[in-house]
Amino acid sequence: MADDQSEEPAELEGDGTQAEQAEPEAVLNGDPEAAEAGDGSDEPAAEPDAPESLEDALEAAKDAALRAQADAMNVQRRAEQEIEKARKFALERFCGDLLSVVDNLERALDSGGNDQGDAALAEGVELTRKGFMDVLAKYGVEPVDPVGEPFDPETAQAMSMVEQPDVEPNSVVAVMQKGYLLNGRLLRPAMVMVSKAPSDA
Repeated sequence: MADDQSEEPAELEGDGTQAEQAEPEAVLNGDPEAAEAGDGSDEPAAEPDAPESLEDALEAAKDAALRAQADAMNVQRRAEQEIEKARKFALERFCGDLLSVVDNLERALDSGGNDQGDAALAEGVELTRKGFMDVLAKYGVEPVDPVGEPFDPETAQAMSMVEQPDVEPNSVVAVMQKGYLLNGRLLRPAMVMVSKAPSDA
């Protein structure tokens, strides 16, 4: 009995060794099916998707470059606009202060037209006023003198309303103080009198 039990493990060891040797022999004999069967892997090999991924990455990089270029152009355009605006309106306060000088010169001319005025003085004042206006025009300042024109609240301020039967209602009939524009932007509104329709008696 003892001899039979000692022989059985030896036979099992022999069978295991033969099974382990069968798989390498199949590979050496050029039988790939047997080798795959021994490997136990049934999953198919994944197809490479590198070309599609590369194209997507290239397209995304192009889009990002175009957006960055557009952003840079917008920033440059805004900076140029701000510089141009600063150049145009840097003298706004200075020109506004000069307008009171022009007003005084024009008042002097108006008072010099009577019998008490001096013709030579009036001529000198007129030349001074003209010189001032030429300098202001050089820097983009232009007067707003809307006599006879429809009232425009964007460039004029109505100081009073007067009945004028022979004038269209809402027309400027007199300018008490000229307005001025600086490069097209309102520097000072004109002070005006505006006509209105006659009231019914």
